[in-house]
Amino acid sequence: LIFQTLVVQVKCFEEIINIGYAVYRIHGLPWFRSLSWYFLVTSNYFFYGESLVDYFGVVINRTDYLRALITYHRFFSFCLYIVGFVWFVLSLVKKYYMKQFSLFAWTHVALLIVVTQSYLIIQNIFEGLIWFIVPVSMIVCNDVMAYVFGFFFGRTPLIQLSPKKTWEGFIGGGISTVIFGLVVSYVLCQYRYFVCPIEYSETLGGMTMDCEPSSLFRPQEYMLRESLSGITHLFGMKNTITMYPFLLHSLALSLFSSVIGPFGGFFASGFKRAFKIKDFGDVIPGHGGIMDRFDCQYLMATYVNVYISSFIHTASPQKLLQQFLFLRSKLAVYHIYFVDYIKYLNAHPFFLNVHIKEKRGAMAGAYVSHGRSDVRLERSTD
Repeated sequence: LIFQTLVVQVKCFEEIINIGYAVYRIHGLPWFRSLSWYFLVTSNYFFYGESLVDYFGVVINRTDYLRALITYHRFFSFCLYIVGFVWFVLSLVKKYYMKQFSLFAWTHVALLIVVTQSYLIIQNIFEGLIWFIVPVSMIVCNDVMAYVFGFFFGRTPLIQLSPKKTWEGFIGGGISTVIFGLVVSYVLCQYRYFVCPIEYSETLGGMTMDCEPSSLFRPQEYMLRESLSGITHLFGMKNTITMYPFLLHSLALSLFSSVIGPFGGFFASGFKRAFKIKDFGDVIPGHGGIMDRFDCQYLMATYVNVYISSFIHTASPQKLLQQFLFLRSKLAVYHIYFVDYIKYLNAHPFFLNVHIKEKRGAMAGAYVSHGRSDVRLERSTD
């Protein structure tokens, strides 16, 4: 999945860059394509290097030269970007200034849209396949069912950017997505393969998806409201309902994918109309380019990542261990500094006495400031 995500990312980036290049129609523009791909590689090194640190830091720390890449990863990323920045400045040609700066900005917008979103998708995959499969399938379901309802029942136009979109298709697709999301979530919650975070196992020497499922993926019993207790009693039903807590989160995901998700497609439609093109590419016959299929998926991936970090807060053992190792190295530095400081004070008694007097004075001031004037501190006479 990670490799496929990278392939899709590269293809989407190529389609967006080709549009920008075709708009200006200057095939002699110096180094534009080379710079664009260089910035893509640099951005991937920065983002995916962060993922390697989070999920494989324990293993990488065992190798000296790889440990240096982890420790100074952001510095190396910055240096790579500066090289590209200097390269761009040196490639400026007087008669192409405006076009070159426009394409430079175009490249960075493409990186923001494509690289950042694909990085978030991979982050979602590491949290568990269910956080990838459910949102992706929701977008597909919404797209298909909106087309079906719009084709058979569509009468009222929804938005000018997409004249074929109708309110009937929008509402029908939304309801279908909510139902579909609940069904798919219920099925996937029963399998550890889909709910367990993807982690590196030192015992197995590879990736594993075996764990004790969190409370999100274990059936819980919920009490129904008193207003519904009369109805349940009338039909001889219990006042409780048992379900997976993840189903409640799937409602939030399905509502976003059905209400906000389509606006990713509307945005792409407006983009294509602005540049007078029909599709981003022609990779998929009858459907256009890869970007035509992933316009809503990228928006959904961002929402899922934000949702997980805001409401789920899962912390994997690998991440905790990596943070511990990082803090241990920092504590070692502080320990060395503290030992050297004590040795210096012991070697210079005068500074030690001054230091003790200052500390006692500060403590006395603290007692007085807290109203504890009954406590007295005698100053050293030496």
